[in-house]
Formats: sequence, C-alpha cells, structure tokens
Amino acid sequence: MPLLFQYGSNTNAARLNDKARLAGAAEDLGRAETVDEYDLAFNVWSGGNGCAASDLIPVPGTGRHSWGVIYELPAERILGRNCLAGKTMEEIEGRRYEPKLVRVRNAAGEEVEATTFLVKTRDRSTGLCTSAAYVTHIVDGLRAHNIPEEYVQRMINTAIQTNRGLGPAAEDQTRLIEALREPGAPSTARTSRSDL
Repeated sequence: MPLLFQYGSNTNAARLNDKARLAGAAEDLGRAETVDEYDLAFNVWSGGNGCAASDLIPVPGTGRHSWGVIYELPAERILGRNCLAGKTMEEIEGRRYEPKLVRVRNAAGEEVEATTFLVKTRDRSTGLCTSAAYVTHIVDGLRAHNIPEEYVQRMINTAIQTNRGLGPAAEDQTRLIEALREPGAPSTARTSRSDL
C-alpha cells in the first residue's frame, strides 16, 4: 500500500483516523524525517480550522529537515473523492494543497517515498494567525511519536513568530501556544481545544 507523510495537525493519528476524516483507514507506521531540507510554515488559511494551517517550504542549504509521521493507507484514500466511509486525503487537505512525492527517513533509518500535501505556491500567504487548538494537534502528534523535542520547540517558535504583530486575538493565541512548551504541562490550549 502507498505511504503518506503528514507533518501538520494530522501527525495526531487519532485526528487523522477520526470518522470525519479517514475513518480508521490509515495505519500509523511511526515517525519520519524529510531527506530533503524543509521548514514548517503556517502560511495558508484553513476555513475548516479557522486559522493558518501548516506547509513545508524547501530550504536548500540550511541543513534543516522537518519531522512528521508516515502512514500506510489504500491508494483510493489518498487521491479522489466520494469515499463510502470517511474522506480521502485530497478532500481533507482541500483545494489549496497539492500532492507531492517526498523522500523521508523512517524510524529504522530507511529512506522511503511517500505522498504528502504542500500548499500551492499561489495560495501561500503572510499575515495569517494560527491557533493554539491547531498547534496542539501538531504538538500532541509529534510528542506521541517521540519526535526530538528540539524540533517540537522549533515548531512552537514558528507558530509564535507567525502570530507576532497581528493584534490582540493573535496575542491571546500566542500565550496559549507558549503554554505548550513543557511536555505534559496542563494548558488552556490542551483543555479547551476543539477538534475542528
């Protein structure tokens, strides 16, 4: 079966396999890191999440790689529409994302090819606020898969930087995102988030 690499809120396997998404069709194969150099960004508006959602931006020559989770699922659950149970990844990601094959290194150190979804260049934007609820899904997914904490902190820094200077609502979200820094620490973002 084909492999899928997820780096954003769908690193949270429970979210991805929820009945409103893939309805249990994805088998979690564990953590993986991009072979090529990518940085995470929050640069596209997601109506379903009500905030800026994640993307991977190529950053050749930086030595930076992005972490995520690889899943195995039937090919018909990646592309296409109108599944009998749940959705396809194409439906979940929406019209602003496009599929792309990437090479990732799995937990065993093997390089494998997987489909991921990146934001279309024309749909990338700045000045968008991300939410603590959305970032919490990413943090929970990364930590559940034992992604290095240094990367988790880098992702939190990116979310905070994304919201900088965007007004009082963004500042409120930033305070909640900041509370995610400590693994296992209770935070408003964890206890009041909604599964958008």
